[in-house]
Amino acid sequence: MDGTVKERAELALNDEFLRKAVRFTTERLRSGKKQAAEEHGNWEEWRERGRQIRLHTIAHLDYYLNLFVENARANGVRVHFAPKAEDAVKLALEIAERKGAVSAVKSKSMVSEELHLNKALQNAGVETVETDLGEYIIQLAGEAPSHIIIPAIHMNRYRIADLLSRDAGEELPPDTAVLAGYVRRKLRQKFLAADIGITGCNFAIAETGSIVLFENEGNARMVTTLPKTQITFMGMERIIPSWADLEVMATLLPRSATGQKLTVYMSGITGPRREGDGDGPEEMHIVIVDNGRSLQLGDPEFQELLNCIRCGACLNACPVYRHIGGHAYGGTYSGPIGAVLTPALNKDSAEWNDIAQASSLCGACYEACPVKIPLHEMLVYLRRRKVEQGHGELGENVGMKGFGAVMASAKRYRRALRAVRIGQRLIAKNGEIRAKIGPLKGWNRYRVMPALPAETFREGWERLSREVGNGKRELDPVMKSRMETVLRERVLKKVGRKEKVEE
Repeated sequence: MDGTVKERAELALNDEFLRKAVRFTTERLRSGKKQAAEEHGNWEEWRERGRQIRLHTIAHLDYYLNLFVENARANGVRVHFAPKAEDAVKLALEIAERKGAVSAVKSKSMVSEELHLNKALQNAGVETVETDLGEYIIQLAGEAPSHIIIPAIHMNRYRIADLLSRDAGEELPPDTAVLAGYVRRKLRQKFLAADIGITGCNFAIAETGSIVLFENEGNARMVTTLPKTQITFMGMERIIPSWADLEVMATLLPRSATGQKLTVYMSGITGPRREGDGDGPEEMHIVIVDNGRSLQLGDPEFQELLNCIRCGACLNACPVYRHIGGHAYGGTYSGPIGAVLTPALNKDSAEWNDIAQASSLCGACYEACPVKIPLHEMLVYLRRRKVEQGHGELGENVGMKGFGAVMASAKRYRRALRAVRIGQRLIAKNGEIRAKIGPLKGWNRYRVMPALPAETFREGWERLSREVGNGKRELDPVMKSRMETVLRERVLKKVGRKEKVEE
């Protein structure tokens, strides 16, 4: 991660190509989600059902994890626990070494990005190839995903054509069918030669010990059927109790992510190949990853963070993400969920404190979230913790203390207003302050600060009161009678309650 989120955002805002690509795709995803939700009819009821399933599961996570592990092992799966990222990577390297693996194919997995798994396997001599089209493209570009669902959202077909042409050693036209055809032909050989298949996990079904994968390209099915060894990396919170609960998630996730009524491929995998099966791995491993997730358990402010189903809807709705894209956030996860999840997984370390500022706190993320995670509130909690842990900026700390001192006294407040009103004469014009100085510099680059009015509301109220009093205007008789009646009734009610208490 280079620089601060502000510095990275500045680079993104100056990249017109990126801004247009991100804006175009997120608008399309938002529109698709909105249409799918409206066609569904009772969308809010399903959102609440999804929220309740996730709240219940996370509240009883120890029980459902134990049940899942027990059933998965009964199905012949080798289950491992990884408290930290390095533990998960070590397990993968040990499996690869034991199998003598030289190549691996991967389906899309954000948790493997979180672990930086590809780099570790490549360093160990295991060729690791992403098989999701978007992931394959950014792997060729040497970049990280910039979106949870569409990793190459910041690119268009012309840039992709340049990348694939260099890989192919020949000029490929910017035609999506031609480009996809090239990747398909190349990956087919990788699938057939791979020693290990690596996947993530959308949901894990506790009642049967199964994992469920959602995808649109069919590559995950190739990854889980052709290689002899399969390794699935699963965040510990990916559990749901039953297949009946999957119906709710299978309704919410694709509609929220891409506007689809149903994902193209939904695979349920219950253990390795059995006798008589035509395909499937001979050996299956599931690595359950903690890596900071358990830190949120029992925390009233952040436990709901574990409810996330990784649909990416909050990114598409966020006005900040739609302008700066995903890489400006500096971590594996971007957008509102990344702004909360990254500091949470990293124990609110000072390195990640600035990312909580990358939000307008407008609440669009909450409205878009299919399981109603209050991310905008969590961002406020993170900002408070930043200050409590002593990572606040000196200027901000001094400014807030000064603000508190002024607002604590009506006399100081009035004096401050008078001082500002006098001082603004030097920089205000026609009721506006356009000067880009001091704390106004960032704000006035894109907006205009209104000047303080010549008269405050309280001052105006006092003047109006004097004018009304001098005019000796009497209250309307009907209004006066109604007010007297209301006051009498209040007095009688109060006396009646008092007498009742005394009895």
